[in-house]
Amino acid sequence: MFAKMVLPLLGGSPAVWTTCILFYQGALLLGYLYAHVAPTWLGLRRHTLLHLGLLALCLVLLPLEVSETTGSLRVEHPTLWLLLILTVSLGAPFVLLSSTGPLLQVWFSRTSHPSAHNPYFLYAASNAGSLIGLLSYPFLIEPAITLKGQTEFWSWGYVLLVGLVFVSAAALKPPAGSPVR
Repeated sequence: MFAKMVLPLLGGSPAVWTTCILFYQGALLLGYLYAHVAPTWLGLRRHTLLHLGLLALCLVLLPLEVSETTGSLRVEHPTLWLLLILTVSLGAPFVLLSSTGPLLQVWFSRTSHPSAHNPYFLYAASNAGSLIGLLSYPFLIEPAITLKGQTEFWSWGYVLLVGLVFVSAAALKPPAGSPVR
């Protein structure tokens, strides 16, 4: 969706799509790294508070739009310009969004739920949802909703995600006897 927003500024060259994929894969890796390191390093309680704060802070970036830049970077170095625009416009929400699935698994694994020892069914559900979204976009969403409508829909989806993560955090109760930091 965001790549389609920058296409009028750069054209439809393969370099635009390749650069967007590079950004998305890098941001996904950064989100996974954050989800892996932060809960262990900060402890469950502090990390939960940090994550909730970061998610809420990213609400000010909505709705998604191409950030304004000045100078000749777009013409002289379009790949660097695109990476900068992607980072400024949606970097933080995307990194946090990509970390949410793994983080919810970590949070769930540290509860007293009977299935807490094996939270990987959440991974399967996340992958199924991603696959459904990936397949439905070109056939259902893209033809039926304008690009502006898609950004509004995405923004409301992000707000819903933040609310659900807040509810999940409120329900997070570590097992009895476990240290909570």
